Amino acid sequence: MLRSHDDIQFAATPAATHPPADGLPLPRRIWAIVAICFGTGLFVLDGTIANVALPTIGRDLRIDAGVVVNVVTVYQLVMVMALLPFANLGDRWGLRRVYQTGQVVFLVASGLAFFVHSLASLLAIRALQALGAGMAMSVSSAMIRQIYPRRSLGGGLGVNSVIVSSANALAPALGGFIVAQGDWRLIFVAAVPFALVSLMLGRFLPSPAGSDRPFDWRSGLWSAGSLALLIGGVELAAHGGRVALGLVVVGLGALSAGLLVRRERTRERPVFPVDLLAKPGIGLSSLAAITGFLSSAGLIVALPFRFQQGLGYAPEQAGLLLLPFPLTMLIIAPLAGWLSDRVSASLLGIVGMAVAIVGLCLIGFLPHEATRFDIAWRLVVCACGFGLFFSPNARMIIGGAPVARAAAAGGLLATSRLFGQTLGAAVVGVLLSLGAGLGPTPMLVAVGFAVVAATCSLARHIVVSRAEKCPAVEVVGEQ
Repeated sequence: MLRSHDDIQFAATPAATHPPADGLPLPRRIWAIVAICFGTGLFVLDGTIANVALPTIGRDLRIDAGVVVNVVTVYQLVMVMALLPFANLGDRWGLRRVYQTGQVVFLVASGLAFFVHSLASLLAIRALQALGAGMAMSVSSAMIRQIYPRRSLGGGLGVNSVIVSSANALAPALGGFIVAQGDWRLIFVAAVPFALVSLMLGRFLPSPAGSDRPFDWRSGLWSAGSLALLIGGVELAAHGGRVALGLVVVGLGALSAGLLVRRERTRERPVFPVDLLAKPGIGLSSLAAITGFLSSAGLIVALPFRFQQGLGYAPEQAGLLLLPFPLTMLIIAPLAGWLSDRVSASLLGIVGMAVAIVGLCLIGFLPHEATRFDIAWRLVVCACGFGLFFSPNARMIIGGAPVARAAAAGGLLATSRLFGQTLGAAVVGVLLSLGAGLGPTPMLVAVGFAVVAATCSLARHIVVSRAEKCPAVEVVGEQ
């Protein structure tokens, strides 16, 4: 098999080596894949299904467009806060136990969604759902690495991307249908069947032994608090009259994160994975993931408002208009994952972001009289670009970490994704509050972040190419 030259591990010491990983035996592997796929679909569906319903929720609860975006951002904020601490807890308590406990918490919160009658209660329910989702998502990538043989890791991440794309494809149409035909509160329980199936199949999931190492609650709470300050500050700044306060909170979050990093550098298995971020391949991939997901979130969150308030489409029509994006990802993402096992993930990322930039520009300057077909093919171009980028980039983070730090790498990947998505939703909220959210501005901002993601991929390609000439490197799969 051809090997991607990006499969270089920067190992200055023997501690960074990877023992062989053969995955689960068949047929258990198949059932474990099904279980993890339903679990992934559950949290992706619940995280995105509300987007198309935001205008309806805002009208029903009598809140403006800039504020109602918090229904999305609070979910993502709590998940971001939970990911790194629970990933670290998964190493100690056991991956499967953390994963399934999170699913139970999510089910309880979903049942409470029927009793929502105000923005405050809705945000509280979304926060509890997000806590359960964060517990499960913190260890899901580590379990994927345990399920698949190492030589097929890229393909396995591609399969996971198929589920993400499928859930994203279902979410707008299902959300639009529910809003048009019934109570919008039902959208928050639509993912419950996925949780039930995943729980029933949970016994097939990998369950590596936990560690006797005590959990570092101080670092866990510190990490969650730092991320809360950073994203909460952005949210405060997103709403008129609190810009100065928001900037102060962001500054406090940055200071807190800096102090946490200094503390974590002295620890063997830090909650905040500074040891992984110090690796050029992982550090650059994480930054690329944040900016790439920030760019795609700007597209997905802004378009429902543009379609409904700018172009006059009904909620269910807006959901269907978004469908070409996830359907195209459904095809491109697994192909990109398969390719990343064979060719340079960095080159795939550069090409993908270049295509995405073209698509974002086409969407940004969409004519007011555009037909459904005009919208669809532009979304297909965007999806091709993002699809080529995300799976290979994820492989660099998951495959580049030592096996002993698989859960930390999974938490880092999920944190990067959700941090980017949360900031993307916040940026759209700012633009909507400023009256600039229905034109080309959101897409142009998304282009800027896509350029950063492409630059990170290029820098990673250069660094890894130079590392190939260095004798003190290791090639994935040959340890």
